[in-house]
Amino acid sequence: MTNVKFEKAVKIVQELPKEGPVQPTQDDKLKFYAYYKQATIGDVNTTRPGMLDFTGKAKWDAWNGVKGTSKEDAENKYVETLVASLTAAGDQKLLDELNAA
Repeated sequence: MTNVKFEKAVKIVQELPKEGPVQPTQDDKLKFYAYYKQATIGDVNTTRPGMLDFTGKAKWDAWNGVKGTSKEDAENKYVETLVASLTAAGDQKLLDELNAA
């Protein structure tokens, strides 16, 4: 898989309408976050957020959960997660757009 496909997947995820037909689950959103951070930054490099920052802790835990994953593997997992979401939603147009990259 190429970096171009990962970049296209990131663009698709960022442009998904909040009320559109493709609604990733909360788990998928955390996977997107974790794999994106792992692919672009590497292993988690911050301390775990405080006790009352529930969203921050969930994101940190997701990212920390993929610690040690290579940049290439993280990019592949990001794209695989998007393909699964688009397939579940039946959005062939976005799948075709992604596969064209």
